[in-house]
Amino acid sequence: MAVLTKHPAGPVPAPPARERTGHLLLRAWCVFVLFQALAGVAWVHALGETGAGFVALVSGLVSAGVWATVRPPMNWRRLPWFVLGYVAWAAASVLWSAWPATTGITWLLLAVTTTQGLFVAAVLTWKETVAAIAAALKWVLSLSLLFELGVSLFVGGPLLPGFVIPAEKMDPIVYWSRDNLFDGGRIQGIFGNANLLAVVALLAVIVFAIRYAARAPRRVLLLGWILLAVFLLVRAGSATAYLSALAAAVVLTTVLLMRTVRRPGGRTVYYLVYAATAAIGGAALWFGRDAIFGALGRSSDLTGREGIWQAVLERAAQHPVIGWGFATPWLPSDPMFDRWIVDHGETVMQAHNMWIDVFLQLGIIGVLLMAGIYLAFIWRSWFFAIDRPRWDLRADRPYSPLTLLPTLVGTVLLVQGLAESGPLLLWGWMFVVMLGSKVTQAPLVGVGPAEQSALIERGDPVAATP
Repeated sequence: MAVLTKHPAGPVPAPPARERTGHLLLRAWCVFVLFQALAGVAWVHALGETGAGFVALVSGLVSAGVWATVRPPMNWRRLPWFVLGYVAWAAASVLWSAWPATTGITWLLLAVTTTQGLFVAAVLTWKETVAAIAAALKWVLSLSLLFELGVSLFVGGPLLPGFVIPAEKMDPIVYWSRDNLFDGGRIQGIFGNANLLAVVALLAVIVFAIRYAARAPRRVLLLGWILLAVFLLVRAGSATAYLSALAAAVVLTTVLLMRTVRRPGGRTVYYLVYAATAAIGGAALWFGRDAIFGALGRSSDLTGREGIWQAVLERAAQHPVIGWGFATPWLPSDPMFDRWIVDHGETVMQAHNMWIDVFLQLGIIGVLLMAGIYLAFIWRSWFFAIDRPRWDLRADRPYSPLTLLPTLVGTVLLVQGLAESGPLLLWGWMFVVMLGSKVTQAPLVGVGPAEQSALIERGDPVAATP
């Protein structure tokens, strides 16, 4: 017969801990911030430049206020100083800028995006950060598909920004949607640009696959999201995204091989093979670009980009040290950019190469600062991915799939930066700031002050794993 003792062996049963409403709201706000950056120019197409700028400014102020209220633990000596130096140099360029109004407006966008990246990295743990990115990507992908579907079913033809139906046939470059969902053509999603949709779809494949490997909840649904991302990636048909995917696959393979090394110096062979492969691949891409881009349905000059680069370099050479003044993106309303470089009848808003763009705007000094940003980011991300988590004598802790995200994102952005200026603004810039700051503040997933919180994640206290 059971006897109730007054000296129980274990604690009294209690209901599981619940996540606080405040933290749920914080995570939801971070998802919106990430969605705002990932959606990018979709805000401009839907709300216009003024409306999109207002949303960006207000969201930045809200994030700054929430950050000051939450006051998460931060090591201020480990801030991304190259990033802050680049932002400061961009602000200083207003003193000599050839387009001061454009510099002021675009620098404000840069400051807001930088603040948002630092904010998300500070208030969320690694698990929460990856989950928030995944949630934002789901919104972007699903809205892109629904947008294209709605245009095909209810408009039955191209759609202009502002939800305007064109009265006559126009150059396809100005369309928000070209109504290509059912005719096999390239789709553009909410971005109004197939290249932007493709690189975000590639990012989604990476993030969802990492979540799947990390055994996140509802893994079957994750497979469905991966299939949707692959579908949009293929339908966008971007040569730059395909090359980025190939580079990410090579880096992923190298990281996994590096993790198998058990003896000192064993990684040297892999480094040599990796360097040789990169050199051979780069040479093959350059000398065989006619055949490669022809197979991808693109011209060898990257759809006219070489002409744009030449024009930008000619202007940049006039002020090679300090540049002409910060302007990311180029605003067509500025007389210095209006009709300067024209493509399909439209004023070009970027150099289509982030390094050439920085050289034009901020000179050699800006290029060196940007190189420092990416060298620091890639260096820390690389060892964050290949080094086994260790903070004591124990050397057999398992790797976390989450550590793959920064180095793979860095690879995608570097390849994209060769043909686009996207890494300099919106989600490209925000992710470099966010992930770079997160790696320095929390070099171990789930361990350290930046990963500790009195709040809880998924019903369990967030604590270091012994």
